[in-house]
Amino acid sequence: MTDPKKDMAEEIETELDAGLEEFLEAAAEEEVDELEKLRAERDEFKDRFIRAVADAENSRKRADRDRREAENYGGSKLARDMLPIFDNMKRAIDAIAEDQREAQAALIEGIELTMRELVSVFKKHGIVIITPEVGEAFDPQEHEAMFEAPVPGTKAGDIIQVMNVGFMIHDRLLRPAQVGVSSNPA
Repeated sequence: MTDPKKDMAEEIETELDAGLEEFLEAAAEEEVDELEKLRAERDEFKDRFIRAVADAENSRKRADRDRREAENYGGSKLARDMLPIFDNMKRAIDAIAEDQREAQAALIEGIELTMRELVSVFKKHGIVIITPEVGEAFDPQEHEAMFEAPVPGTKAGDIIQVMNVGFMIHDRLLRPAQVGVSSNPA
């Protein structure tokens, strides 16, 4: 005969073992779920961190580029305002007749010295004078056609007259050279 207390104890122990096993399985499942959630959260934070670092790097590069552009082109408005002064001084020098050169030598030397100083300041700030020559090909990137005229001995698109020189500031056009262009048919 079996002992009912012993049987009952064995039954309780079996139930406890089954319950403990169920509990451990459930706990393990919860831990796996929690671990997966933590991994997903870690991956999200890692992605956000990488994006934040990339944004910071892009901002730094953009600020660097903006600073360089401000250095190179910040004076463009002032430079543009100085171009008529250059034009007027050039006209004054070009208008001097040969017989006036001796009589007004000191005045003319002062004007030429001022012109050289202005050109020197332009060069110091990256401003280059575009001086097209008659006979060169018209370049719409550097020249502005003021008129077209058929001129014998030229081909269409050749510069036939230069009215004003042009200017570049670093690699940007500040003012195109103003030219007349041949319109002879090819």
